[in-house]
Amino acid sequence: MSPGSRTRVAVVGAGPAGLLLARLLHLRGIDCVVLESRGRGYVEQRQRAGILEQSTVDVLRRAGAADRLEREGLPHDGIELRFAGRRHRLDFPALTGGRRVWVYAQTEVVKDLIALQLADGPPLLFEAPVHAVEGARDGGCTVRYTHEGRKRALACDWVVGCDGFHGVVRDCVPAQARQVHERVYPYAWLGILADAPPVHDELIYAHSPRGFALASMRSPTVSRLYLQVPVGTEPDAWPDERIWDELDTRFGADADWRLTRGPVTQKAVLPMRSSVTEPMRFGRVLLAGDAAHIVPPTGAKGLNLAVSDVAVLARAFAHLHETGSTAVLDTYSDDCLRRVWRAEHFSSFMTTTLHTAPDQSSFDTRLQLSQLERVAASPHAAAELAENYTGVPLPDEG
Repeated sequence: MSPGSRTRVAVVGAGPAGLLLARLLHLRGIDCVVLESRGRGYVEQRQRAGILEQSTVDVLRRAGAADRLEREGLPHDGIELRFAGRRHRLDFPALTGGRRVWVYAQTEVVKDLIALQLADGPPLLFEAPVHAVEGARDGGCTVRYTHEGRKRALACDWVVGCDGFHGVVRDCVPAQARQVHERVYPYAWLGILADAPPVHDELIYAHSPRGFALASMRSPTVSRLYLQVPVGTEPDAWPDERIWDELDTRFGADADWRLTRGPVTQKAVLPMRSSVTEPMRFGRVLLAGDAAHIVPPTGAKGLNLAVSDVAVLARAFAHLHETGSTAVLDTYSDDCLRRVWRAEHFSSFMTTTLHTAPDQSSFDTRLQLSQLERVAASPHAAAELAENYTGVPLPDEG
């Protein structure tokens, strides 16, 4: 579909945040256009998160975007912590009153949303890079972009930046109008995809003197595994056999425990950092997802925070559409940032509790183990971790 020269909401970025927002707006009868700088094939193959909170699944269901998730997603009722030779399982439904998580890759969420939008949704333009956003302070905006070799302009009332931390929309907000809070962690993750069945039916988080490790999955036949590595590590410095040996060592709660090995099909090093941009609104420009905040992947919060942003934003636009009032839009940033900072705190807690810093002392290690022992021994500490991991309910969930 091709857009006209004007729309109500211009959404920049066709990741899960932008696509889900467009879907929610469409269901409420609100005009929008989605502009994406990359091609469809690239967008559908971007490897990102794979854990969906209860609230995220509920929003996808309400958006009519959960049919394949219901068939192919893997519901999980807990995680396993491994530390100091111990194995401890957290039972999420028992600790949270029934909440759980799902393993369903972000790539699949994006494919589902693209298919829906191309079938009956608002205009979605791939290979349409945005160059500038004008009029953010005024009564209306103009988004300037290129599509099919031609420079074009899209007039709109609102612009939503879902184009990431380095996106054009975030950069259009003057530096003096935003504050960025950031933490860079002194380690990274080496992540692999392997054609091997998962060794366990739930995720395993391992604290080890040699560093953190995580065993996850993409399907019953594909494993997703991670190792803590030094910053600056090159993937090729880790041959496949070395990766498998190190994973076995870090997960080895007992001497005969071993992962199921298979061909490594993908290998990449992921940096670890936290970042929050405040406020998430500047005039007629609103930020959502990675454009506003980044979390380390340890807490599985990145995609889920993006979904909560757009759920709040869609409700705010619906209120404006129905009443003509911007009252809910006016509190969008504050409403989202409360949830963002809770998720940042939890992600930082998981990261610093489970990873070994390069300069870590024995005192620091004993503090980590003490905290993990408390989670294993205290129902209250376990419930706190489980509640944060499965996700605090969105406001409209009650």
